[in-house]
Amino acid sequence: MSLKEKVAVVTGATGGIGFAVAERLGKDGYTVILNGIEDEKGAERVKELTAQGITAEYYGFDVTNEEAVTSNITAIGEKYGKIDVLVNNAGGLGGRSRFEEMTTEFYRFVMALNLDSTFFASRAAIPFLKKAEGSSIINYTSNAGWTAGGPGAGIYGTSKAAVHAITRGLAKDLAEYGIRVNAVSPGTIDTDFHKQIKSTKPEVFKSWANNIMLGRLGQPEDVASVVSFLASDSAAFITAETIQIGGGQALGI
Repeated sequence: MSLKEKVAVVTGATGGIGFAVAERLGKDGYTVILNGIEDEKGAERVKELTAQGITAEYYGFDVTNEEAVTSNITAIGEKYGKIDVLVNNAGGLGGRSRFEEMTTEFYRFVMALNLDSTFFASRAAIPFLKKAEGSSIINYTSNAGWTAGGPGAGIYGTSKAAVHAITRGLAKDLAEYGIRVNAVSPGTIDTDFHKQIKSTKPEVFKSWANNIMLGRLGQPEDVASVVSFLASDSAAFITAETIQIGGGQALGI
C-alpha cells in the first residue's frame, strides 16, 4: 500500500499547531481529515490544502461530545476502510481558576476538553487503526502535566498529566496489534493560544523566550515535524513515549 493511500485524522485542525500538523502530514502524502467546530474556517483550510495538491476533508464536531466523536470517527473509518494515524490535537487551557473557587462545571469542562476528547477519539478509531499497517495515535500533553501549571492552571495540568498516563495505557493495550501510541509535549508555541497576552502585553510575551534554552519561542512547524516523525516508519520502534518540544524550556534556565 502506498503512502498516498494512508489516512490521518487530526482533531482541532482549523488553526495553530493542528493545521500545521495537517499540512505537514498532507505533504508527507497522507489524505488528511481535519476536525474543528468552526465549519466556515474548516472549509477554508481544506481549500488551502487542496491548492497545495493535498487531499483533505473537514468534519465538524465537538471533541467533548461522545456521540458526535464516535459517529464521525466511525464514518471516517468506514469511508476509507481504515485510519492510519489519529492525532489528538484538540485541547486547551479552557480558562483559569484556582481550586477553592473552581466550579464543578469548569473542572469537568477542562477535563473533557483534554482527557475525554483523547479517550473518545482513540476508542472510536481503534477498530480502524487495527485495519491499517504500522498505525499510530499521537496525543498532546504539556509541561504543565509535570509542573501542574501556573496559578489558576492546576486543573489544566491535571488533565495533561492524565493524557500522559492514558498514552502509556493505550500503548500497552494496543502493542499486540502493532499500533503505536506516543505523545508530544509542546512548550511555548507562537500561536493564537497566546493571542490575548501577545496583544495586551507584547513585552511579557516576548520575554518568555528568555526562559527557553534555545532563546526563541516555538513555531507550529516545530511540532508538526515531530508528529510527522512519530507517524512515520522511522519511529516504528517507538511507543509509550512523550517527546518534549520546547527548546529546553522544561529544564528551566
